Amino acid sequence: MKKYLAQFKPFLIFISTFFAAYILLTLVYKIYLNTFEANDVDGITNVVGKNVAQLMNLFHCDIKIHKSVTDSWLEVWYNKKYSVRIVEGCNAVSVIILFISFVLAFSGKLKTTLLYILFGILFVYVLNVVRIALLIVLLFYFPEYNHFLHGTFFPLIIYGAVFILWIIWVNKFSKYAK
Repeated sequence: MKKYLAQFKPFLIFISTFFAAYILLTLVYKIYLNTFEANDVDGITNVVGKNVAQLMNLFHCDIKIHKSVTDSWLEVWYNKKYSVRIVEGCNAVSVIILFISFVLAFSGKLKTTLLYILFGILFVYVLNVVRIALLIVLLFYFPEYNHFLHGTFFPLIIYGAVFILWIIWVNKFSKYAK
């Protein structure tokens, strides 16, 4: 048994670090979400909505984003038409938690790890804001592609970008980099 533990030690360290970080960060995020009332929109989702509006205003889009009167999401009005809603799951926090957990599991030097995590968080956040803005416009003009755009195309882009960040991390900066 000792032989197998020694043989699989790097994998066991990776998997335990990954799951410990993922569970801890998810619990912290759930505690944060529990500070809001049932029909409130959490602060991170509000900021995401404001940033989407700011980005679209840069391109002179007719965009209005505000909290739903009855529910816990942001209503998006594009060209004076109710277009989509931004819910808590749209704020990319779960993707960021996944990203952080992976980088910590393959950690490198402390300063490099922290800087890469900060860069990654910022990159994923900006990419997510752009994703939502593009989704609003595309769904306005092509509502029949809702399932493909929201369920396949844009998740592929955001998860693909995170995967590329992971590959860069492992090959260039982690303690396993050559």
